[in-house]
Amino acid sequence: MSRRKRKKRDENHSDESWLLPYADLLTLLLALFIVLFSTSSVDAQKFQQLSQVFNGIFLGGTGPLDYQQPIESDEHSKDQPKKSEEVTEYKEAPDEVDDNEAIKESIESILDLEDQKELEAIQSKINAYIQKNDFHNKFDTSLTTEGLLLTIRDNVLFQSGRAEVRKEDEKTARELAVLLEMEPPRNIIISGHTDNVPIRTAAYQSNWELSVMRAVNFMKILLKDEKLDPKWFSAKGYGEFQPIGNNDTDVGRAQNRRVEVLILPRLKTDE
Repeated sequence: MSRRKRKKRDENHSDESWLLPYADLLTLLLALFIVLFSTSSVDAQKFQQLSQVFNGIFLGGTGPLDYQQPIESDEHSKDQPKKSEEVTEYKEAPDEVDDNEAIKESIESILDLEDQKELEAIQSKINAYIQKNDFHNKFDTSLTTEGLLLTIRDNVLFQSGRAEVRKEDEKTARELAVLLEMEPPRNIIISGHTDNVPIRTAAYQSNWELSVMRAVNFMKILLKDEKLDPKWFSAKGYGEFQPIGNNDTDVGRAQNRRVEVLILPRLKTDE
């Protein structure tokens, strides 16, 4: 008799294992309806709330009843602006901002130091060339805030009032081109300068035109070196408007008649 009663009890007891897949199905359906509804009108607040619901469902939620309604009405959101701002906005803590700035400054200082060392090495190479050829009164190098500056007196390359590099000085220009071979390359600016003595010839109406053409013609000879890429070079002419000497004296005017080769720092180039 006891076995029959136990068997009847087992038959009357319904199997509830179907509840698990049924609950999963309801969860997926809820997620689907949320997606369909949210795609009809998307804003930052709804998107943030939707993300929270999905994170809860797939990363540890137990069912749809564990979550509040993800999308609030417009009236409710107007009544509670501070709450929505807390959800959608993210601000770095002051300490985190300071740390990021400090790291950025450290990296920039390291890169700047390495770049300075490279420019000093180039300067040493050019200075060795100047000393070897006894060009102390004709060439000069200096490290400035703008980069490495090579200054060439105009009587090294040009005749008075002319913009064509003298044939006998083309060899000097080609030798300088070899010194400008770098890997990776740098931006290089060739600039022409004159004194303030007016010029008016058939070829050049002003010192400005003369200075530009001197820079361009000198750059053309440099770029005959196949290892130099023209895209890294540019030419400028300043005429008499950037003097480094006193135009009232012969010595000062001679200093002002010059061609400058400016080798830019990599950091300044990238910017």
